[in-house]
Amino acid sequence: MKSALPLLLLIALSAHSQPASFDVASIKPSTAEPGSSGVDTDKGLLRMQNVTLRRCIMSAYALPERQILGGPKWMDDLRYDIIARTSRTDGDVDLMAMLQSLLADRFQLSLHHETQSLTGYGLVVTKGGVKASPSEADGSSTSGGRGRIDAKGCAMPKLAMRLSGLLGAPVVDMTEETRKFDFSLRWVPDQLLAGSGAADAPNGPSLFTALQEQLGLKLESRKVPVQALVIDHVAPASEN
Repeated sequence: MKSALPLLLLIALSAHSQPASFDVASIKPSTAEPGSSGVDTDKGLLRMQNVTLRRCIMSAYALPERQILGGPKWMDDLRYDIIARTSRTDGDVDLMAMLQSLLADRFQLSLHHETQSLTGYGLVVTKGGVKASPSEADGSSTSGGRGRIDAKGCAMPKLAMRLSGLLGAPVVDMTEETRKFDFSLRWVPDQLLAGSGAADAPNGPSLFTALQEQLGLKLESRKVPVQALVIDHVAPASEN
């Protein structure tokens, strides 16, 4: 079984002995509408559009929102546009390690980790195997909205993190799948299904059904060991 400790978090725990930083980084308040946000990476370039600090921490440490504990209210209210570049990277793992350093520097972020056992889901592969297309993308791009996730170069731990946010419960990658994938996942949100009568019920699958039918993946309910990050100190971003 695959370790429940995400690779990016393992890197985070040893980051003090392997400092990394971007060559150049810009952090500015965002003027976009709150409903639109995204995170893209490509060959040493990190772009984060209209993101909260908590979203930045989620990306940097590969953890869902509910596993990032504490912090002031502005972490979920203030939104930023971040562009950072480096010539010293081997991929997303390096970029996220550098993002950890950037957050510590510009937001004075300090934190510690705790292990908890919570009721959640294990993400596993169905008998038919993964149906998503293996990716040839150099970087990764994930965007979503109500009832959709569109991804390129998406690793399974990243999908698990996204699902955890949607379900409000921890999701641990147990697929043992090391490849990245391109996919477009579509489903009918539960609130739409619950609010419709039999005659006017939306035509489409639930998230659980869509995962199986479209991606060949399944969510199994179980107790899962999860890593939580506890915010010890943070401040609004310093000027560029």
